[in-house]
Amino acid sequence: MVRRKKKSCLLPLLVVILIIAFGWWYWVRAKSHFVHYPEFGIEIPRGYEVHGIDVSRYQDFIDWYQVKDMQIGDIHISFAFIKATEGLKNMDRHFKRNWRKAKDAGIARGAYHFFLPTKSGKAQAENFISRVKLENGDLPPVVDIEQAYGVSADKIRKEVKAFLDAVEFYYGVKPIIYTNVNFYYRYLEDGFEGYPLWVAHYLQRERPRIDRDWIFWQHSEIGRVDGILHKVDFNVFNGDSADFRKLLISMAPE
Repeated sequence: MVRRKKKSCLLPLLVVILIIAFGWWYWVRAKSHFVHYPEFGIEIPRGYEVHGIDVSRYQDFIDWYQVKDMQIGDIHISFAFIKATEGLKNMDRHFKRNWRKAKDAGIARGAYHFFLPTKSGKAQAENFISRVKLENGDLPPVVDIEQAYGVSADKIRKEVKAFLDAVEFYYGVKPIIYTNVNFYYRYLEDGFEGYPLWVAHYLQRERPRIDRDWIFWQHSEIGRVDGILHKVDFNVFNGDSADFRKLLISMAPE
């Protein structure tokens, strides 16, 4: 009878240990980019000084003084983008109140338009312009474009550009584009490089997965803030407080 040599279990065991160790290291490294804040109900990325939210009628009535007063560690809400208009005629039913109360509370405010590619870009700009009066200390106007509604890429680019041109001409400041990573690469990558970008992306921890420059990152849509009954989107500004102040509108007196 031939005696068989026993196979060593050492090598498979080492492989398992290495896999576990690598997985633990990767998890710790990934988690290190975010800190969990139970009070906000979410993890917030490290390395960003200026934090904010964006709201619409879905957040219902907001106590903006409570929003302003909430501070956990070094995190507090410095800015808010507020939905103003949509399409050709619609205005968010809470816009006027939110616009006024955010300013009263001392929060830097910005107004955004929800863009419908099926409608004229210029006419949508006229809707926004007729509703929104920007003042010193406000953020630049924003176009929120995130759904195609079956419209071709060329048509979307044409109408978005018409909106941006009209808004920039009226306010004298370059508008911000808000969109998600996939929509940007599919529809807006060509021809819009010169516009400031506010990008939504929830799947990467240290920064959004996009190759171009950006100024705002919407990193969560399920945050909690004092003074707001419903979940709210959280954003960070890509710069320090001095950079943020430079972004705010400074108009010559009329």
